[in-house]
Amino acid sequence: MAANAHETRMAHPRMAAGALFFDAGGRVLMVEPTYKSYWEIPGGYVETGESPLHAAIREVHEELGITPPIGQLLAVDWAPNEAEGDKVLYLFDGGQLTPEHLAEISMQAAELKSFAFLSSDEITERTIPRLARRILAAAEARDEAAPVYLEHGRKPESRVS
Repeated sequence: MAANAHETRMAHPRMAAGALFFDAGGRVLMVEPTYKSYWEIPGGYVETGESPLHAAIREVHEELGITPPIGQLLAVDWAPNEAEGDKVLYLFDGGQLTPEHLAEISMQAAELKSFAFLSSDEITERTIPRLARRILAAAEARDEAAPVYLEHGRKPESRVS
């Protein structure tokens, strides 16, 4: 019975993973979904038995039709959602897309209207604040070559007990 009580307290978060791709100017590739009012990054939910990295690779292929190398983890964001419960989101470094990869992009028409490389200001204008914070923190982590832990897209304050 104690195991069941412990089980009911354990978190069972939804997990999602995506990749940040950059152009030569450091702008981030964003996609315009058909089913949302704001822009997103390529990515989606992690399926049962799938790692976050493999989910990012799969989602990029499904959404954009390309399989560029996906690199290091840039950010992990704990971002629960009232409607969906606990969520843990992983962002990986997709690096700078080659001209060949850009030429091969074929968006999944049922899901995406368009894509574009956006500056920090454009990201803030075209997406929700929590996602903009996550993307900008991950881009900064890439520049610093160190992954970052976030809560709702922000670095949590250090706490001493």
